[in-house]
Amino acid sequence: MAYTCPMHPEVISDKPGRCPKCGMNLVPTDQAAQSSTEPEAKNYDRFVIIISLILLATIAVAIKDFYQGTFLVKNFMTNFMAGFFLVFAGFKLMDIKGFAEGYAMYDLLARRVFQYGYIYPFIELAFGLAFLTSFRIANVTLVEIVVMGFSGLGVIRSMLKKQKIQCACLGTIIKIPLGTVTLLEDFGMVLMGIGLLLI
Repeated sequence: MAYTCPMHPEVISDKPGRCPKCGMNLVPTDQAAQSSTEPEAKNYDRFVIIISLILLATIAVAIKDFYQGTFLVKNFMTNFMAGFFLVFAGFKLMDIKGFAEGYAMYDLLARRVFQYGYIYPFIELAFGLAFLTSFRIANVTLVEIVVMGFSGLGVIRSMLKKQKIQCACLGTIIKIPLGTVTLLEDFGMVLMGIGLLLI
């Protein structure tokens, strides 16, 4: 049986493995042909659902705070960022090896130090817990801005090179190509971090 990459059909192997170009799992050629007909929008819809649930939970807490007279914009932002980082870290940790391989395809540091791909999900997990508990928010936010901004530079580099790579933001669970969504993830968190420091 032959195996190929859904994103790079020119990659063919006689055994299962991962695509050397994007890190995706190789699938049987007949399955790849079938998945290529599946609308790419389906995975984007899943991504939107995940973000919407994080936002909905954040709004629910904000409504509770509002009625208790304790609502603060700063708390709204830290709650959203906590949910974002905890959920995204969770997806990465479901297949940390697959994430590390995919992340090394475009991240500037992970390309040189492969082990960074194994560390990165735990960095996001630490961000999530810190924002959830309001632990040293100013310091954590500064680190978060640097980490997410640096990650975004790798995305820009790959996009300028027009590389067809799978986005590793949700690990290997939800497959979307590297692009605008990845940029929004990285630089959206950078902007929220800057906003948090300015409030």
